[in-house]
Order: sequence, then structure tokens, then C-alpha cells
Amino acid sequence: KLLDSEGVLSMDTRSIINSFYMQSLMNPALSKSVGHIPLSYHKEDAERMTDEFMVQLAKEYMEAMDIRNTQYIIVRHNDKAHPHCHIVFNRVDNDGKTISDKNDHFRNEKVTKALKVKHGLYFGKNKDNINRQSLREPENTKMEIYDAVKASLKHSRNWNQLEQSLKKQGIELKYKFKGQSREVQGISFSKGLYSFKGSEIDRTFSYSKLDQMFQHQGHQQTISSQPSQPTVQQPLQSAAVSIIEAALEVVGGIDFKPLGEDYEEIAFAKKIRREDEKRRSANRKKGRSI
Repeated sequence: KLLDSEGVLSMDTRSIINSFYMQSLMNPALSKSVGHIPLSYHKEDAERMTDEFMVQLAKEYMEAMDIRNTQYIIVRHNDKAHPHCHIVFNRVDNDGKTISDKNDHFRNEKVTKALKVKHGLYFGKNKDNINRQSLREPENTKMEIYDAVKASLKHSRNWNQLEQSLKKQGIELKYKFKGQSREVQGISFSKGLYSFKGSEIDRTFSYSKLDQMFQHQGHQQTISSQPSQPTVQQPLQSAAVSIIEAALEVVGGIDFKPLGEDYEEIAFAKKIRREDEKRRSANRKKGRSI
């Protein structure tokens, strides 16, 4: 459902994409001129998440992230149990200037936490809240790698810097290549006897997510060819996702890190707590039997 828009013709999907495309021509040197950001909220806040409140939060988020004076659409998506929306905006603003994406990976977290505090929104638990002392192998090593990668990313701006930082902490970063080529398909992290795929450590630590983050920081920029004129046309209200996908594909866009609740991290934390409780229960039974 299209909740709000600014500076675009919203009659149908094609008119929206054409609006983004025409403004992007003001800055043809920018290869990725559309930004896409999903904002997710916990199901505990579902009753509060009216269309109006969701638009308010999205606008406050954009203001805090310096996304101003530009075209945008805010689309509500109803395919999941938790309420969420998508912001699609033009990185070429109304004056032809570029809206920077520098360090957005870190700014996202700061801004969303501030909004949650301001509006009293639900905070889900994540890996940072796990009782590390209760973990056994291999989960203990997995969490050590998680901590190390998270800390290293704060001062790493490319793959080499990340590798070197982790190496100093006894962690090896390995690349998985496609066949006999040099095309990277994935990564893994190894420490001691254990090795884990990047996505097993955290869904944001996959090769594609980290590589995207480094590119956003401007250290591995590539210039793509000039996009062709869009040809997509669908009824507006039934094609919200198509608007997002087509705009990113036709105009050239950036998928920013998903924001709000990290449901995979929440599920991981719950799994650890259940396993911990099972171990304590088994130990109590063993003590009684003795």
C-alpha cells in the first residue's frame, strides 16, 4: 500500500519509476541513484502501527539520516506478521546533488535506536544480550567470532583491512570461489577447531552484505552503464513490491541494511536460551539421581 510520496507522479508503477529516472538524469555520473530502506517493527507494536504513525516514523528517520529535498515513496508491506514498510528515495536530490550513503551502515543503528527510545517502541533481544558464560562449544567460538567481526567492521573500510584486523585476533577469513574462477561466492570465518559460514555467524556477515557495505563506503565503487528507459507498467496498489524492484533495477539502486528488529538474531538468542535451560535441567536431574 502506497502510504506517502513526494515529487513523483503516482498514477501507476511506470509513472513512479519514470519520475525517479528523469530526476536521476540531473546527475548521470551517479550509477546507483535510488536508495531502498526497509523499516521493520516488532509485532508487540502492531496495534500502534497505523498508516499515519508509520509515515511519521519514516519521515523522522529520513530527516535524521539527512535524506531531504528529494523524491521518495513510502510503501507498507503486509506479507509478514510484523509491521514494516519500505522507503524508496532518489539519491539525486531536487537540486541535482548527491545524497551521501557514507557510513550509513553505522548511522542506521544509531538512528533507529533513538527513534525506538523516543516513541517507546519494543526492543527485541539479540546476540549482545546473550549470557556468554553459559555457552559451550561450538557456540562459544561462534560468539567470539561475532564479537570480533562486529568490532573490526567499525574501523575496516575494505576486505583487506577486515582480514588483517581479524588475523590479529586469531581469526582467519576465507573466500569461497565459484568453480575454478576468481568470482567470490561466499566467505567463512575460522578460529581454532571451528569454522562457520559468514551467514551462520550473523545474516549481515554474508559476503554479499559485507561487500555491499564496503561499496557503500566508497572504497570499491564501480560505474555502471547508463540505464535504459523503464517499460514497467502495473496497477499501483497491487504492485508495491514491483515498484521497489523495478526502480532499483531500472534506475540503478542501493539496498541499504534492513532496519528495526532483527528476527534471525532474536530466534538465535531464543535457541541459545532453550539449550541453556535444557543443560541446567539435565544437570539438576543428574544431581538428584546422585
